[in-house]
Amino acid sequence: MLISTAALLGFGLWARYPGLVGLGAVLAVALGCALVTVLVPAPLRIRRRVRPPRVARLEEASAHVEVTNASTWLAQSVTGHDLVGGRRTPFLVPRMAPGATVSTEVPIPTTHRGVIGFGPLTLHRFSFLDLLEVRQEHGDRASVLVEPRILDALGLPAGARRGHVGADERIAHGGTDLVGLREYVAGDDLRRLHWATSARRATLMVREDADPSAPHLTVLLDDRADSYAGAHDAALDGEGFEEAVDVAASLLTAAAGVESPARVVTIGGGLDEQIPAPAPAAGPAGLDPHVLGALARLERSDGGHGSGLFAGSPDVLAVITGPNSDLGDLLLTASGAPSGVVLVVDPRPEALVSAQQGVLVLRGPRAEELVHGWRTAVAR
Repeated sequence: MLISTAALLGFGLWARYPGLVGLGAVLAVALGCALVTVLVPAPLRIRRRVRPPRVARLEEASAHVEVTNASTWLAQSVTGHDLVGGRRTPFLVPRMAPGATVSTEVPIPTTHRGVIGFGPLTLHRFSFLDLLEVRQEHGDRASVLVEPRILDALGLPAGARRGHVGADERIAHGGTDLVGLREYVAGDDLRRLHWATSARRATLMVREDADPSAPHLTVLLDDRADSYAGAHDAALDGEGFEEAVDVAASLLTAAAGVESPARVVTIGGGLDEQIPAPAPAAGPAGLDPHVLGALARLERSDGGHGSGLFAGSPDVLAVITGPNSDLGDLLLTASGAPSGVVLVVDPRPEALVSAQQGVLVLRGPRAEELVHGWRTAVAR
């Protein structure tokens, strides 16, 4: 239309043809009106609220958006899109009368953990006679934190302490002492070497005295991408790691529920959190929000073993991994603890519960099956 306007005005003036000049002038006026209608800011007020700001994975969450037509005389309709997790989500508000407010819900995907950002809202405005279209951003940005699910793992197995000659003695929750283990460092007293564990792990281990009031749980989470990638179905790549993090959060919450200290550490070395035993309280204890947030932001790594991850011997060691991992090394690590369990997120498990190299191995395609196996075979 712009080219036609220039051609009509130019040729009409050159040929002195009033009709063409008049038609070009009409088109020029229409273009001017269209330009004015898109340059003037849209009289809209947009408010956004998140319900809730933190949500467990696979739970429903949405952004509540209110659009108010602040004009006192002009009715408006709103079309556009909202950015939710980097993806465009269509946004449509029907024709609003002057001063009217319309509310709508924008769903937020919660299939994966992490910070899901959304906004701003991009509105598509069409000018007079639909000659021009502009896209303008309205509203602010917001985010919601998708946390791992917490499943009921009930509790921990009975504690165990190591005697001075290498015997393992079962103790109930609330024992008065615990002997931990760590790797030998030059200068350590050789009389404190723990020969039974040193033989099993093929490295010198030194006893380390402690005085906890409950068994100590360590969750060793395999965060290597290769352990979960392409597990029988490329379309589900990464889903297994989401289930593994759910299991880790559930076990840590179970430890907090029985007022036991815990630690969560990843093989890649990206996360290492010590969780002290919560103080006795009237109600059930939950997982520290800081730790839960760290698990929510945890991503898969491409690296190998981090340094110092396997130092020490916890009372209860839970190793969580995927179907593609090399179980030999993980089984050896789990065997060094008085109570060692390996949990494998396996889409096609041959057996849900088995024993390998003296270590209990739980398998299941989802966190629900693994936590159920923990309840029935471990937390007795």
